[in-house]
Amino acid sequence: MDPVIHHPFSYQVGPLELTGFGLAMLLAFLIGQAVASEELERRGWSAEIMGDITVAAVIGGLLGAKLYYTALVGDIDALFSRAGFVFWGGLGGGILGSVLVVVMRKESFARISDATAPGLAAAYAVGRSGCWAVGDDYGTPWNGPLAVAFPEGAPPSTVANLVRQFGLRDYAEMPAQQVLAVHPTQLYEVAMGTAMFFLLWRLRDHKHAAGWLFGVYCVLQGIERFIVEFFRAKDDRFFGGFTMAQLIAIGFVVAGGLWMRARHTPSATRPGILAKA
Repeated sequence: MDPVIHHPFSYQVGPLELTGFGLAMLLAFLIGQAVASEELERRGWSAEIMGDITVAAVIGGLLGAKLYYTALVGDIDALFSRAGFVFWGGLGGGILGSVLVVVMRKESFARISDATAPGLAAAYAVGRSGCWAVGDDYGTPWNGPLAVAFPEGAPPSTVANLVRQFGLRDYAEMPAQQVLAVHPTQLYEVAMGTAMFFLLWRLRDHKHAAGWLFGVYCVLQGIERFIVEFFRAKDDRFFGGFTMAQLIAIGFVVAGGLWMRARHTPSATRPGILAKA
């Protein structure tokens, strides 16, 4: 079966270049804000804070992603390049920025995080479609029914790039400029992100203390990232074949599980999701 040939989504609008990645990032933050705002209002709380949280998440996410990438490659010049927006760094920076806003506004992190959990999953699913649009973050070579070749990817899925940038030395004897079909891991992530959203949406009326649903999100996000890393073209499999992203994913699962346990039962100090405390 011949692979799908991918071409990036990119249009020139006057002096500006409109890319699928930029459009997806914009929509991801807007959709995440809309879903979280809707959930806060459904629970009888004001959603006014979500505008400030979204701005903080954008700034913190961009800074966190670039700082993580710079530390990963060990080159300060990477901080000023267009590449290198790494997911875990972006998520960590976005959460930190959001927490700062919540603390400054003297709001309840547990209550806000509970309402934003489905929005985070929705934003992730939409955002990952941007990686597909530009041909970034694809997987290892594959000839299955969903295989995709990225001749214009970022970078193209040529033998040279897969060997030099991603350390797939089993293909070193093949012609350097041959374009290989690979796993479309971006679409795997969109699918799993969408499944996370629907599961979290279904669990919105849980009977646990406020914040429990955010713990569920952390567990699901960690599991999702751990799985997809097995298919990704990566050069950082330093830990018995596991990537750095998988180690962080395990940490997220553990932290999420502990947070769920801590928020399991409502109490006077840990009210339920509909309590205004």
